[in-house]
Amino acid sequence: MSNFRSHIAILLVLFTLNVSCQDNDKDEIIAVEVEEEIDVPSEITYKLPNIDLSHWKVTLPIGKPTEVLPPEILKYATNETLKPFMYNDSINGALVFYTYPGETTANTSYSRTELRELMNPEDGGTTNWTFAEGGYMKGTLSVPEVSKDEDGKFHRTIIMQIHGRLTNEQRDLIGEDDNNAPPILKIYWTYGYVRVKTKVLKDLDATPTEILYTDAWGDDEGYTFPTYVGHDKFTLEVKVSEGKMEVILNENESKVYDDIHIEKWNVFENYFKAGNYLVSTDENAFAKVNYYNLNITH
Repeated sequence: MSNFRSHIAILLVLFTLNVSCQDNDKDEIIAVEVEEEIDVPSEITYKLPNIDLSHWKVTLPIGKPTEVLPPEILKYATNETLKPFMYNDSINGALVFYTYPGETTANTSYSRTELRELMNPEDGGTTNWTFAEGGYMKGTLSVPEVSKDEDGKFHRTIIMQIHGRLTNEQRDLIGEDDNNAPPILKIYWTYGYVRVKTKVLKDLDATPTEILYTDAWGDDEGYTFPTYVGHDKFTLEVKVSEGKMEVILNENESKVYDDIHIEKWNVFENYFKAGNYLVSTDENAFAKVNYYNLNITH
């Protein structure tokens, strides 16, 4: 960015002097001419996030809730529905995801402004992938603004997920009315740290059919990366292959899951999620998550 010297003349500084006269007092306003040279940028460089939205849809905390799919999502900068929740920070080159407690999807009490992977945008999400087929997601992001609870602690938000999905045949087999399956991975921003949660099978002797039920799976104890990221920029990678899932923070800290629970998980289809899934229903709670880049491959 180039600069030029701008000569600023006639900067008037006004101040009041109380002038005492022999006959009476009066206030006199005096203008003082000051010359100063300052640097003024000749141009401003705007940066855009490195995110291809053609294979994502977004869920918003409004409507029932509202979803926006391609090609409409590609016009988020001018889409009146999206603009309050998903917009560019062109100075920092980020796509901002803003959310607050509002409308929710089924099976949760929390709202979100969150992307959902679409392998085939034309089918709305019926085409997905298994761990045997593999997947990779990488994003650079930050959490610049989060509200606090009544105890003065920051609210938490989920910034990445791998969510399970039942095929239509599996859904019908166990008599469910939708294709929802548990999330095998949730990555949280928690008080300035990155925390990872996964699922464990409650009964390792469960039959292939029993595994399909949501209540067959429980939460693990979780893992928190030791590095404090705070509100600064950081990078996350999620690598998935048959019988293995790895989460990497800033390319030098890794958490690997390669146990029997991951092996059993291969029965499900999956899809990636990324954005801002606020874990709070407190009044006036909110969060902003900035994504600078986001990429997925299979």
